[in-house]
Amino acid sequence: MHPGSSKSRISRKAGSFTESVIREMSREAVKHQAVNLGQGFPDWAAPEDIKQKAIEAIAADHNQYAVTWGVKEFRDAIARKTMWYLGLDIDPESEITVTCGSTEGMIAAMLATVDPLDEVVVFEPFYENYAPDAILSDATPRHVPLYRTENGFVFDREQLRAAFNERTKAIIICNPNNPTGKVFTRDEMEFIADLCKEFDALCFTDEIYEHIIYDIDENDPLSHICMANLPGMRERTVVVNSLSKTYSVTGWRVGYCIAPPDITSAIRKVHDFLTVGAANALQHAGAYAMGLPPSYYSELQHEYQRKRDLLVPALRNAGFKCDTPEGAYYVMADISAFGFADDVQFTKNLIQNIGVAVVPGSSFYRDPAMGSQIVRFCFCKKDETLEAAIERLSKLTAG
Repeated sequence: MHPGSSKSRISRKAGSFTESVIREMSREAVKHQAVNLGQGFPDWAAPEDIKQKAIEAIAADHNQYAVTWGVKEFRDAIARKTMWYLGLDIDPESEITVTCGSTEGMIAAMLATVDPLDEVVVFEPFYENYAPDAILSDATPRHVPLYRTENGFVFDREQLRAAFNERTKAIIICNPNNPTGKVFTRDEMEFIADLCKEFDALCFTDEIYEHIIYDIDENDPLSHICMANLPGMRERTVVVNSLSKTYSVTGWRVGYCIAPPDITSAIRKVHDFLTVGAANALQHAGAYAMGLPPSYYSELQHEYQRKRDLLVPALRNAGFKCDTPEGAYYVMADISAFGFADDVQFTKNLIQNIGVAVVPGSSFYRDPAMGSQIVRFCFCKKDETLEAAIERLSKLTAG
C-alpha cells in the first residue's frame, strides 16, 4: 500500500505471478560466474548470412514502422515455408500476423479470443509464460499433468477429457515440448483434436521447436505434426512460431501467428495496441532466413542431436535420473539422489558452489511441490560450454 492510501498500487493480475524464474537464473549465473545451462538461448554467433541481411536492411533504410501485422515480403516468405514444411496453403494477407516474438504471439492470440470465465487447458510441466498468459487474459487455467514413464512423458486421456467442459475456450500445446522434450504422437494429437471439436475449443500450438526433433529409433523416426493439419482443425488452430530458436536469433524478438482470418483480424487488433509492430529491418532478414534450403534444417537437427547425446550421458554419470528428449533442447533431470530439500535449494547450491546454472523444476508447475525434485538443463550451447559444465558437475556427489 502507498502510505496514507487504502488502494493497492499493484494490480491483482501483476500480483498473482512472479517474475521469470528462467531469466532470474541467467542473472544468478552472471553474478556467480556459473556456466549457464538455464535459459534457452544459443551462446554461439547467429548465422553470418542472416546477420548480413539484417545489416543490409538497415542500410537500405528499413528503419521506420512497417505494416503493423508484418512486412509483406516476410509474410510471403512465411507462407511459402509453411507450404513447403507443413503442406498448409496460408494466405499471407489474411492469416498471418508478425509479432514481437512467439511470446507476444501467444498472449496476443489469447487476448484476442479468451473472455473472463473461459477456461484454457494447459499441460504441466508447462513453459512458464503460459500461466501468466492465462491470468492476463482473464482465463481460468485447467492443468493436466504429463507423467514421466519408461516411454517418456504421457498424459492420462481420461484426465484430459475431464478437463474439457462447456467453458473450455482453448488448449495450449507446445510441440516439441518445453520443458519435457516430448514430441506428441499422431495418436495423441488426434485425441486432442477430437476433444477440441467435441467441445468447440481452439488450440494454441507453440511450434517454436518444430525443426528440433530427434531420431530416437532409426526404424521409426519422429516427425513434426502440426495441429492445423489434422481434419477439422485448420479453422480452430492458432500456430505460434518465431525466428528465435530455428535461426539462433532469440534477441531479435520476431515471431508470428498463423490463424483463420477472423481470429487473425482479432489478433492484429490486439497486436497493434500491444506493440505496434516487430522490427522492420529484422523482418526483411527473416524473409531471407525463411527461404533457406532443407539442408539448413537437417544440419540444425544433427547438431542439436549431437549436443543432446553429449550432455544426457554426462548427467546420468553425475547422478541425475533423466530421459533422452525427443525434441527441443532441454533435459528434465531428477535430483532426488542428491538429498536436497527441494529444487530451489539444489539450484542455489549448483550455481554458487558447483558453478552451473539450471532452472528449478517447480517453476514449470502450478503446485511447486510437483517439481521440487526436478531441474531443467538446456544444451543449446557451444561444446566448450557443455564440457565446462560437465566437468563441474562431476564434483557433485549423490547421497
